[in-house]
Amino acid sequence: MHIQLPYAGIVLLIGPSNSGKSTWLNQLIEIEIIRPSEVVSSDDYRKLVGDVEHIDWKGHPPDEADSLFETYQDISTEAFALMTLLIEARARLNKLTIIDATHLYASDRKKYIELAHRLHQPIYALVLDIAQPILLERDRLRDFPRGGRRVKQQVQVFNREKRTIKREGFNQIHVISDVSQVNVERENMNPLHLSSERGIDVIGDIHGCFDEFLELLERLGYRLNDEGLYVHPEGRVFLSLGDIMSRGPKSLETIEFFIRHVEAGIAHMIDSNHGWKVFRWLEGRNVTMKHGDELFVEELQMYEKQKGSDATETLKSSMKRLLKHAPSHYVLTKQDIPTAVCVHAGIRDEFIGKTSRDISDFCRYGDNEGFDEAGKPIRKDWTVQHKSKMLIIWGHDPRPRPLRLNHTINIDQGVVFGGRLTAFRYPEQTIVQVEAKQDYAQVDDNPLVTLEAKRLDPPNIGKLMNGYTVDTEAFGEIRVSKETALPSIDLVSHHTVPLEELVYIPPTMSPTPKPSEEEDYLEHPNEAIAYYREHGITRLIAEKKHMGSRAILLLFKNEDAAEKAIGRRTKGIIYTRSGRKFFEREQEHEIVSRLHQSLTTHDYFTTYQTDFVLLDAEILPWNLKARELIRNQYAHVAEQALLDRKQLQQTLESAVDHVEGIQDWFTEVNQKLEQAETFKQAFQTYCWDVKEIDSIQIAPFHVLAHSEETFFNQSHEWHMSMNQKLAEMDDLFLATDYKIIEDTDSANDVIEWWKTMTEDGHEGIVIKPERFMTKVDGKLIQPAIKVRGRKYLSIIYGMDYLEPDNLKRLKKRNVSKKQKLALREFALGMESIKRFVHRESLERYHECVLATLAMEAEPVDPRL
Repeated sequence: MHIQLPYAGIVLLIGPSNSGKSTWLNQLIEIEIIRPSEVVSSDDYRKLVGDVEHIDWKGHPPDEADSLFETYQDISTEAFALMTLLIEARARLNKLTIIDATHLYASDRKKYIELAHRLHQPIYALVLDIAQPILLERDRLRDFPRGGRRVKQQVQVFNREKRTIKREGFNQIHVISDVSQVNVERENMNPLHLSSERGIDVIGDIHGCFDEFLELLERLGYRLNDEGLYVHPEGRVFLSLGDIMSRGPKSLETIEFFIRHVEAGIAHMIDSNHGWKVFRWLEGRNVTMKHGDELFVEELQMYEKQKGSDATETLKSSMKRLLKHAPSHYVLTKQDIPTAVCVHAGIRDEFIGKTSRDISDFCRYGDNEGFDEAGKPIRKDWTVQHKSKMLIIWGHDPRPRPLRLNHTINIDQGVVFGGRLTAFRYPEQTIVQVEAKQDYAQVDDNPLVTLEAKRLDPPNIGKLMNGYTVDTEAFGEIRVSKETALPSIDLVSHHTVPLEELVYIPPTMSPTPKPSEEEDYLEHPNEAIAYYREHGITRLIAEKKHMGSRAILLLFKNEDAAEKAIGRRTKGIIYTRSGRKFFEREQEHEIVSRLHQSLTTHDYFTTYQTDFVLLDAEILPWNLKARELIRNQYAHVAEQALLDRKQLQQTLESAVDHVEGIQDWFTEVNQKLEQAETFKQAFQTYCWDVKEIDSIQIAPFHVLAHSEETFFNQSHEWHMSMNQKLAEMDDLFLATDYKIIEDTDSANDVIEWWKTMTEDGHEGIVIKPERFMTKVDGKLIQPAIKVRGRKYLSIIYGMDYLEPDNLKRLKKRNVSKKQKLALREFALGMESIKRFVHRESLERYHECVLATLAMEAEPVDPRL
């Protein structure tokens, strides 16, 4: 007899005492078929909880026997309770557990059967049917015999029960009369695991679009060999997420292709809703073939007319074999470590790596809650429950573009509906796509069209209120806590521009990572330059930092373009870092109209073939938005300090010549008076009266996006050149001075430029790596570091901050949290722009914007 134990599951040994269960298991452990940790023995657990394996109450007076029997029952009850906890834990962890106990009664077996089904594990029964004389002889030779009477009672129960075991719900039952005649093997590797060491190309729903599928394989580098198989020169294989047939024009060709390649071991295919339906139809079950499955039936009927019934039956057998054995999902591994999951419609974390009927249904259909009026399933968002770090790659639900959500990625881009066929290359995690040649489905409820029509529907705030995770391309997962999400939701609900217009929130910026080593400086360019040099970046750009208020400008080609993008007819919008309107309505209209006219006159939108331009800018003067702050804080402090210090200076000046010991005090007061004057000049430099819009200056430093592309791949020199072009189109735009750092001489030149600029009262500079986004060893580094001048820092840290004791204390400031915040907000900003440009839903880009606002709610020293 041959027994194949599963990779994971529960195995019950069933049989009376002395059947040889423990002896047999010890033999299997010795030859390393099973591990000691995989065996759970009732005798061992009795020892663990009660210090004894067996209590013999025979030969004792009735009162003693009753007491001993009760003690044994109590120990057994505790032992089995503890065993059940362990077995359940192992089942959750997808481990094999073999239970060594008699399991003579249906109630004993039932609890394990229910446990296995609940935790989606197979359960086997190994029934040891040993003759009674052998059992009695073995009992006689035991150190602690159970007694002939008890053995006979167990045999009687066993003989009665074994007739019903096959109806109890076991996946497999093996009846064994002689263990020496049994060959036991086991699956040492999870059959759902696939190694990705040589690369796997995961392909979304094909739906019979065979021509697009072949085009995609060729783009991926697969080539047709002499055997008629598509192979990759690097040994890569491709894996279908299912739904390879139905709706499209060439279902049979696609299925035949996969039959050949799966049997050759160079392709894999996952079970799916259409695949399961076609399989049941091929089996002759009562299935209504609709929603595109009827096209498969028509193709098969045409095949039979052309090839005959024998060829058709042969094809049907091959198709049934392919579809029947398609697993519910695959787990991709790197160095035998699970890292990703491939599934058709969705999966719960507790299902990963396991197999059951319920798991198969969930993986085929996703998480549904009934059907709509058209008979289509109402889909629930299963991704919100995904907590595992494994990436889940799925399809089934067509989306215009690959959708990354909560560490999952949807790669069904609706090729059969006129969209694209997508391949997700793993472990590289890159996307390759081909366009559909046409809309093959020709249905009224095309999901891609429906999604576009609903693109600006209000987001489901309920998904965000308790905290959520944003999956960004630049930084990976970014977690938003409930504590910061709630006030941010309140902010966008009551105070910001409408959600559909709030497409991007610019990130905070980190100051120098270390304090200046120069004696009289808190910040200095040397430390910013050193940071990038330490990361191997040699070419940098230093841009003048304007002291104004950060603003986002979204300017449209015309009102039709605006309506298409944000659902409102307008020429443009301008808002602040907190998402509020920058200007009052009339002033915004005047500025936007002028800028629109200038861009149109200079053919900006036509030249760049875009419907809009998204700008990140600084708007001057500072007092445009900070008027109350300046009046109530800076101006008041400056006036009071000047008044107090002048009075003290005058008092000391009249006494310094004839009162000993106050010269040092007088010198100190003079210095403090100069510091107060510097403080006043510092903030006044950034303020002027605005009586007409020509007094306003807009300094755009990033052209973030056009309607068809983002510009994260461009250098900062490119962005500065675009800044210059905009300044040439309208005087409202201010060109930003900048210098390139390539070597020691250019670095020294930038430092002197910075010193001169800041001593004249300007805020400082921003030092950036050459590229807009830079990664080193796969990690995002600071996109920009601000270096502020000594005069400007007086309005941040106080007019006396440069005094030795104060400066010494300030140089101990910790900027690490600010640095982390800057990286996360930068990644979120890029992600929101990318999603907006890709015309993803409002909910998708809004979650990034909301996350950035939530980051701003985290407690960080506001002076940094």
